[in-house]
Amino acid sequence: QVQLAESGGGLAQAGGSLRLSCAASGNTIRAYNMAWFRQAPGNEREFVAVIRRSGGITNYADSVKGRFTISRDSASNAVYLQMNSLAPEDTATYYCAAGQQITSALRESGMYHTWGQGTQVTVTS
Repeated sequence: QVQLAESGGGLAQAGGSLRLSCAASGNTIRAYNMAWFRQAPGNEREFVAVIRRSGGITNYADSVKGRFTISRDSASNAVYLQMNSLAPEDTATYYCAAGQQITSALRESGMYHTWGQGTQVTVTS
């Protein structure tokens, strides 16, 4: 079973950038659909981005499209989220998730069986 650990969160100014990392252990990330979700206080957890296990196809929430990029590196067995043009509304705890279901519903948190502990991102105006 895979285990996930996020890092790279912190404080950024609006318009700035951060790069989140999700280190996987116990299994190769290529066996999983790997996604990023986020949750702000008082809000539900929301989908941010996913990279499919087959073909590495990516998909993004409309709110981050064109600003965020998800990628994976087999050598380091990690998934990354490059976040550019950050805005205060991006402030949240960001979670990495892994799932193996063959589904088109990869924006649904229920499609993922393993989660990291989360990393906080705070964007100031």
